[in-house]
Amino acid sequence: MLAKRIIPCLDVKDGRTVKGVNFVDLRDAGDPVELAWQYSQQGADELVFLDITATHEKRKTTIELVKAVAKQINIPFTIGGGINELKDAEILLHAGADKISINSAAVRNPALIDELARSFGRQFVVVAVDTRVVDGENFVYLRGGRDKTDIRTEDWVKEAEQRGAGEILLTSMDHDGTKNGFDNTLLRQINETINIPLIASGGAGKQAHFVDVFQQANVDAALAASVFHYGEILIPELKETLRTNGIVVR
Repeated sequence: MLAKRIIPCLDVKDGRTVKGVNFVDLRDAGDPVELAWQYSQQGADELVFLDITATHEKRKTTIELVKAVAKQINIPFTIGGGINELKDAEILLHAGADKISINSAAVRNPALIDELARSFGRQFVVVAVDTRVVDGENFVYLRGGRDKTDIRTEDWVKEAEQRGAGEILLTSMDHDGTKNGFDNTLLRQINETINIPLIASGGAGKQAHFVDVFQQANVDAALAASVFHYGEILIPELKETLRTNGIVVR
């Protein structure tokens, strides 16, 4: 059995780590470089860095900040935000990325997934999906949760896998920042339709939520932000809790 992964996420805006609720009301959560170093020391399995306004502001990810973070860590590093073409991914690769995360650009130009997978390998391509329930169905949202599409989440996740995505990072906008737990029903449903790793995001508030998402949805990894940034959950203690509950972690 593959070990489950615990992944802190740095949502970065104007050079600072921020966190909100349901993608709005952002508040400061610290220096991304300092936080990255702490997580690497604490035993995080990977780190995700999302430049959350790059797409909305029509600009590229802040490269110098990415380089500074990469120097602080010795764990796999995924970077997302403002990636629209192969050249963007290549620049991030040279800046220290082990993987890149694409979201809005992939929906607007699905062939980008194929191109990235061909050029860099599937393991390099994480397709991030922001999803929200509308009239009982989950739909894909773009530009940091600002724009609803008519694409059903399950359909898009299947297409992303077929095109070459190596992993899916699924964020429930309805659960994001609420600290009421992950959307285990949706995650289980999505996980049953794909054959690539699924990363759960949105809703972590306490250690039990991580136990629940691994046991109920059998996801490969669980991602969280504020509970780690504000010291509400410490990664070594979380991993011990997971082990106690029979969940294999690194």
